[in-house]
Amino acid sequence: MAFRLIERPSPNHDARDAPVDMMVLHYTGMKTAQEALARLCDPAAKVSAHYTIDREGSVYVHVPEARRAWHAGASHWAGREGVNGCSIGIELVNPGHEFGYVPFTDDQIASLVELAHGILKRHAIPARRVLGHSDVAPARKSDPGELFPWKHLAEHGIGLWPPQPSLSPKGGEGARLRVGEDFAAALARFGYGVPPQMDVPLEAVITAFQRHFRPSCIDGVADGESAAILAGLLAS
Repeated sequence: MAFRLIERPSPNHDARDAPVDMMVLHYTGMKTAQEALARLCDPAAKVSAHYTIDREGSVYVHVPEARRAWHAGASHWAGREGVNGCSIGIELVNPGHEFGYVPFTDDQIASLVELAHGILKRHAIPARRVLGHSDVAPARKSDPGELFPWKHLAEHGIGLWPPQPSLSPKGGEGARLRVGEDFAAALARFGYGVPPQMDVPLEAVITAFQRHFRPSCIDGVADGESAAILAGLLAS
């Protein structure tokens, strides 16, 4: 599929402070695509992204990849505060949880896969650093949400998807991880910001982890399955 590329420049960007080594995916969380595009290009809003993908698969270009777009806000990953400086931000048109969350369309995801492949050729972005907004801002954000097809992206070489977890008592680290320090420390090793280093409830971080890697049950509880999934990701 060759997506349609549309120039829709945003004034909301500035100089980067680091090489690009991260991709952050969002949903727009607004009622319509036009509302979202208008906001991303409004200087008064002071928000932007590098790209937006509408529900028909058209890709809008807002900010050059060499510049820092203002998409993630207050954020953290793997010890870095504020990930805008090192990331590419991609918005997908979806009303989100506030306005009637719906599945992403096949055309959107096909365009995303093609766009992301190009970005990965231009920038050294490890699979572990293809993330959702909720991963880097778990106390504030829930996008792109539990309907986002992370597994499909991983099957196309974009990001990570966990191997089938082993829940065996002899399953290694996954079997030993539990609520509290062990699980929180493992989340931090993967990249999440956790308390007490970050002012965020551990439950919110676990919820963000589950939205991305265990969307079948999002309850903020570090159960055995969540622990095994996290151990598998750490070993990948």
